[in-house]
Amino acid sequence: MFEPRGHDMMSGSFVYPPCSENADASILFIETSGCLPMCGHGTIGTVTAALEAGLITPKIPGFLTLDVPAGQINVEYQQQDNKVNAVKIYNVAAYLAHQNVVLDIPELGQLTVDVSYGGNYYVIVEPQENFPGIEHWSAAEILRWSPIVREVASQQLNCQHPEDPTVSGVSHVLWTGKPKTPGSDAANAVFYGDKAIDRSPCGTGTSARMAQLFAKGLLKVGDTFTHESYIGSQFVGKVESVIELETPNGKIPAIKPSIQGWAKVFGKNCITIDDDDPYAFGFTVK
Repeated sequence: MFEPRGHDMMSGSFVYPPCSENADASILFIETSGCLPMCGHGTIGTVTAALEAGLITPKIPGFLTLDVPAGQINVEYQQQDNKVNAVKIYNVAAYLAHQNVVLDIPELGQLTVDVSYGGNYYVIVEPQENFPGIEHWSAAEILRWSPIVREVASQQLNCQHPEDPTVSGVSHVLWTGKPKTPGSDAANAVFYGDKAIDRSPCGTGTSARMAQLFAKGLLKVGDTFTHESYIGSQFVGKVESVIELETPNGKIPAIKPSIQGWAKVFGKNCITIDDDDPYAFGFTVK
């Protein structure tokens, strides 16, 4: 993911043999900031590329069970003449962790935010006095304020998964706004890593957003939610069911979301390492 082979916005994955007997494969998600518990668009892209290249042989054609750091997920896919046309992920449980939290952001002012989990923890910022919506902000403004919002939220809020203590901490900021693409229900710009804006609608972000909207009574079981990215692409999410998560203070409600999208393989890359290269393992510029 590091330069000169990669860049700040790049996401990647490693495909491993399954950890569980019932799984078809395991996936580890990586970016310049490290590893992620889960990545929705990474799963869609990895499944598409791996199936078309023959790297994964499903036990049942059209279905996959995958081990990921956040748990185990199920996948449905549509494939014709070796080409994968659509991938649907049945994601890990998503829930609203914090609601209506006021953050004091230096130089910007107060923001009222929610924090929701959909495979990663997201600070969700909806239009308000100090944020007019992503349609009124440039990418530079999103990149300027997101690290500060994430840092303030991390200092103020405790985010630890109730059933998996290894998953903790706010890693993403999801800014919302009005969609531009016909058929979209909402739009977002997701900040992650050190200085990256997701080009996809973000699978775990879509899951987190649906969990937030469900908790506020704006989505119900069976509802679909078409989520638009910063460049206008779409994922179709759905609230599949409701479950309960165990916490030290009792049970909390969560949704089981699904996300459907597509990916296209646009090239193959052969990476080499020269032992004499002082930058063999790459570098980042901050």
